[in-house]
Amino acid sequence: MRADRAALDVEEQALPGIEGGRIERPTLHDVVVTRVRDMIIEGTLPAGSRIHEGQLGQQLGISRTPLREALKVLAMEGLVELVPSRGALVRKLTAKDVKDMLTVLTTLEDLAGRLACQNASDADIRQVRRMHDEMMELYRVRNRLPYFKLNQAIHTAFIRISGNEALASVHGMLQARLKRIRFIGNETPDTWAAAVADHEDMIAALEARDGERLAKALTHHLEATWDRVQHAI
Repeated sequence: MRADRAALDVEEQALPGIEGGRIERPTLHDVVVTRVRDMIIEGTLPAGSRIHEGQLGQQLGISRTPLREALKVLAMEGLVELVPSRGALVRKLTAKDVKDMLTVLTTLEDLAGRLACQNASDADIRQVRRMHDEMMELYRVRNRLPYFKLNQAIHTAFIRISGNEALASVHGMLQARLKRIRFIGNETPDTWAAAVADHEDMIAALEARDGERLAKALTHHLEATWDRVQHAI
């Protein structure tokens, strides 16, 4: 029964991708990691709370083994802490943790914006534009979690097209740890609309290959993030 439910979950969550002519589907491991990560991002598993493996495994219809493997991945991402004798806890960031990480992230994205406008190919820019347009459609229908994931993917795309691997490595670590914090920054209609306006400015700057403008837009966006989230920390 449990195996059947897990298989069904895989089918429900499967988003096939094509690589080398073959259709690939996520493994159970991938699905569990994504599901638990989403629960942390949305606050279903609150910051600072203990993750009860038995209860969560039963809720997801899986055994403890794939859940424990998923928690190890999320611990590497910085979303979970594995504490001896206590088990897994959802990481709780202090206000200083968040402010410090956002400060570094702002510096990284400022640099990435300048490099992206120098190094991106026309195809890179078209791809980011497609992602942006899809994100705007998700905003139009207020589909918040998929919007958030695509929003984060766009920030990652700016880093990728900058062409700087060291920058990408540090940025990826910080972005993973701030997922829940960034998600709560769009809780109200006004803050969400402001974030969307920032992204409109970003895509216009990228298409104009105006590195100074894109850097300023990214900096403003991340500085505003602190204003939007500090009340919730």
